[in-house]
Amino acid sequence: MTENAAVAALRQWSGLAPDAVLLDGFHALKHALRFGADVRLAVCDDKAVALGLAAALADDLTEVLGERLVEVPARSLRDLLPRVHPTGVAALAARPSRRKNLDSLSRAPRRAPVVVLDNPRNLGNVGAVVRLAAGFGATGVVTTGDMDPWHPNAVRAGAGLHYATAVEHLPLPELPPGPLYALDPEGDDIRTVDFPDDALVAFGSERHGISPELRERATRLVALPMRPQVSSYNLATSVAMALFHWGGTPADLPAESLG
Repeated sequence: MTENAAVAALRQWSGLAPDAVLLDGFHALKHALRFGADVRLAVCDDKAVALGLAAALADDLTEVLGERLVEVPARSLRDLLPRVHPTGVAALAARPSRRKNLDSLSRAPRRAPVVVLDNPRNLGNVGAVVRLAAGFGATGVVTTGDMDPWHPNAVRAGAGLHYATAVEHLPLPELPPGPLYALDPEGDDIRTVDFPDDALVAFGSERHGISPELRERATRLVALPMRPQVSSYNLATSVAMALFHWGGTPADLPAESLG
């Protein structure tokens, strides 16, 4: 890659960054491309190393990455990012259409549940839940409260899999339609409950649980089995247990590792 191409890419990055989604690392770029993201620019500090990763981990994308990755000096990459991912790869992509996501979330009948995170407090946990939802084939992830589920820290934790499911922030009164099953220690044992495919499965924060407003809206309260004197599970662990109980990936979606 010529020096002029690197200079042009750095200039383009500065123009795109304010309105784009940061894909931080090789795996985030890999997943975003696989699930149809509009990737506007992809850069790396060593193209040969990045393509070696592609050959080993994502050979289906080696050709497209060879065409799209622009090698820039390592010091320039450090200037662009809060911290450089160990893979030395970063990209900028357009955020998916909110209207398209909302249509997907509200479509009836749904073939898989929507995960609702009620006022989550940790962006890393939000990203981990998105990754789980994508892997299990959930319809999407909706957050309430004041956190943006598309914050760069959440996208980083989600390894780019925000593009594999519908991820949106909504106020509680605007949740998608469907029966609402809220995880709560006072609920019925989850092993006695079957989630319908069009369910909303809601989780509160680890410290405060679900809000009174969500509890009031719930069709049913459901509890995960837990040893006495253990206060709570990690949020992502709770979501994984509930989605596993639901049943997992629809048959027409590829059962592919999320590594």
